[in-house]
Amino acid sequence: MPFLSLILIRTALLYLAIGFTLGGLILLNKAVPFQPALWRLLPLHVEFTLVGWIIQFVMGAAYWMLPRLGQYRPRGSDVPVWGTIICLNAGIWLAGIATFVSSPFPLEMAGRMLEFAAIVLFAVHAWPRVRPFGEG
Repeated sequence: MPFLSLILIRTALLYLAIGFTLGGLILLNKAVPFQPALWRLLPLHVEFTLVGWIIQFVMGAAYWMLPRLGQYRPRGSDVPVWGTIICLNAGIWLAGIATFVSSPFPLEMAGRMLEFAAIVLFAVHAWPRVRPFGEG
């Protein structure tokens, strides 16, 4: 497995653990109300499980599984993928914390823009590797 796939998938699994822990706390609080403020964790739980776990896991698997380009640089340049990792994780934390602390709209928007930039960077990297079935 390529190193960048390892980073993406392991980070995704960390988000899975954190997101499911937050979800478990919220669910436990729903069954046995002990701290009403735990409901404020819901947006953070959603951000970690949907964007942090699912999208990051899919990107890691896609980086690993998409067809190779050639012999010497089989997956192309690593620079867009490093940018993807940095932008996606920074965006997840910015957007998640912004919704948790009820901060002004620009902080959450900055997080969403970083997540969007991560998707664009990954698409730029993956585009040459996507080919019709049977070709390559």
